[in-house]
This record gives sequence, structure tokens and C-alpha cells, in this order.
Amino acid sequence: MSDTIDLTGDGGVVKTIISHAKPGAIAPSESLPLVDVHYEGILADTGEVFDTTREDNTVFTFELGKGSVIKAWDIALKTMKVGEVAKITCKPEYAYGSVGSPPDIPPDATLIFEVELVTCRPRKGASLSSVSDERARLEELKKQRELAAATKEEEKKKREEAKAAAAARIQAKLEAKKGQGKGKGKAK
Repeated sequence: MSDTIDLTGDGGVVKTIISHAKPGAIAPSESLPLVDVHYEGILADTGEVFDTTREDNTVFTFELGKGSVIKAWDIALKTMKVGEVAKITCKPEYAYGSVGSPPDIPPDATLIFEVELVTCRPRKGASLSSVSDERARLEELKKQRELAAATKEEEKKKREEAKAAAAARIQAKLEAKKGQGKGKGKAK
């Protein structure tokens, strides 16, 4: 059974939890205002997907409470925890209103987003403990990139070795064919 919550009291932003975060998961806060999310946006009237990060497996990053996203997101994401997946239904006044966002979002559109809160972290230059957390996160990302680069380099090396081995086989066959032709004279 899902948990559905009217976050605004007027039905303007309704959150339905699809998948709960693990116990002890962190939530956005004053000290952790930067959030990374995966999402898929759907027009409620047609069911048409108008935007998604899932196709290219990217994350969308923004700072809560700065007005850089629609009002519904600032309201809903504050109530989520890392790892949580929720369906957020946004009435027009909490989304793009009577103007819409042409060409994808018509005027007065109710929007449905499936949002996963991937991470929340401090803004740059935050407190000392937040800085050490950020440094650890960046170090982990660096390790992941180095591992991916090493794997890519190893794959490249294997491809080059396979090309060299194939070239050597071809060369050996050519040499063998040349050798077969020697010593055979024309019969008279």
C-alpha cells in the first residue's frame, strides 16, 4: 500500500511514496541543500512523457529553496530522503501555471513526476564536517573514474593485442604462401 500525502493542503502538490528510503537515510536540510535526482515528467491529461533523466541515466542537480525549479519540487523534495522514489502530482499553480512551458508543457497543465532522490549534499564552502563529507564523496567519485579509466585502458590494450595477433597470423600465412611458390620451376 502506498503512502499518499497532500503536501500543500489544497491538493496542489500530492506525493505518493512508491519506494521508501532505507532506515537512517539522510534528507535535504539547510546544511545539505544540493540535491541530485532522477525523474520522469508526464502530462497528466495525455500520459505523454515530456522530460526524463532515465533515458541517458543522468541526474538533475539543483539547490532547494532557491526558486530554480517549479514550486512543487521545492515543496516535495524537502520531504524526501535519499533512496526514496515518489510520484509527485503538481497542479498548474505549483508547476508552470497558465503560461505553461512551450513547446512541451501546455498552459494550465497538471504534471506528474516520478522522482528518485539520489543524493543530497552541502553547497561549496559549507561547514567543516560537510566539507569533509564532500571531500570523501569527491574522492569516491575520483576512484570510480580511475577504475573506469583503467578498465577502458585494459580493454584498449586487449583490442590492440588482438589486432597485433591477427596481423601476425595474416603475415605468417602470406609468408607461407610465398614459401610454397619457391622451388617450383616451370616444366618444359
